[in-house]
Amino acid sequence: MKMKAAVLEEIGRPGPYAETRPISVCEVDLEGPRDGEVLIKIAAAGLCHSDLSVVNGDRPRQLPLVMGHESAGVVQAVGPDVERFEPGDHVITVFVPSCGHCGPCRSGRPALCEPGAAANNSGLLIGGGSRLRRDGETLYHMTGVSCFAEYAVVSQNSIVKIDSAIPLDIAALMGCAVLTGAGAVFNTGDVCPGCSTAVVGLGGVGLSAVMAARVAGAEKIVAVDILPDKLELARELGATHTIDSSKEGALEELRELTSGGVDTAMDFTGNVRALRFAYDATRRGGATVTAGLPNPKAMLEIPAVGLTGEERTLKGSYLGSGVPSRDIPRFLALHTQGRLPVERLMTEKIRLEDINEGFDRLHAGKAIRQVIDFN
Repeated sequence: MKMKAAVLEEIGRPGPYAETRPISVCEVDLEGPRDGEVLIKIAAAGLCHSDLSVVNGDRPRQLPLVMGHESAGVVQAVGPDVERFEPGDHVITVFVPSCGHCGPCRSGRPALCEPGAAANNSGLLIGGGSRLRRDGETLYHMTGVSCFAEYAVVSQNSIVKIDSAIPLDIAALMGCAVLTGAGAVFNTGDVCPGCSTAVVGLGGVGLSAVMAARVAGAEKIVAVDILPDKLELARELGATHTIDSSKEGALEELRELTSGGVDTAMDFTGNVRALRFAYDATRRGGATVTAGLPNPKAMLEIPAVGLTGEERTLKGSYLGSGVPSRDIPRFLALHTQGRLPVERLMTEKIRLEDINEGFDRLHAGKAIRQVIDFN
């Protein structure tokens, strides 16, 4: 079938992207689903900093690439051996397909699926190969999803079924922003009632973490960023304190607020300086969690003795260390109860044709989550 899709033509092209246009919106061919795959009509897809890091070169990928990894839509058709989904199902896409059989999958850590990671790194589906073509040329998939398009063919292990009553623009944000941010709070950071936490970086993922920390019962939630509008929104969503990290003495201010440092600091920036700020913001015995994705060449330097002498912990969180089929329904339930107001993350809805301009706004910090509305 033919469809409209956003294709990244060149990595590292300078901005403004509205002028240099690294992404082409054009007609491409999509092959139907093979064994274990489904065809989805995309209803809504969010623009994330992880997408921007591919555009700017921090996360190199195979090109040309049909972009997008955070979305929701409706199943149109299923391939052979698909038993859990049928046409008409409403689903959320997940950017790590899981095989269910490798070591990490068997141990309950599908975010670390080894065949899934290999497929994502190669720009192919976990079932092998690409389903995308343009004038006979192979196009690559982004994290097995490629949802900046009218339709997508994905593995059945890349989607989670949801109630059809849930608005699909809200559902789309669950696949990355909420799954990663709230997952880092509940699964990786073990944020608990009465504790203190810092959230560094207030994009869609970081603000999801702020909301989740309030649900978890944290006594002090310190939101850290350099943009006043984001700091204000963080307060509205549950932060008890805010700190502008660009100001001199910001770290000392945080330590004074928290009697020496927080129990858990979480970094969502993809910036090594911000990650070091988060590490230094913890108290003795504290834990630092990072869900940011810096450039692969970026290196973090910390005093090694502190890991032992002060029992500090530094750990990564990918996909919120989650199990999507378990966590997404939980987070949707919290949203239904009004405890995770995910709709507050949506800055605006845009057309697919305006995607380059959307990434300019994201780069400038003028947007939390812009959602491509295919309806």
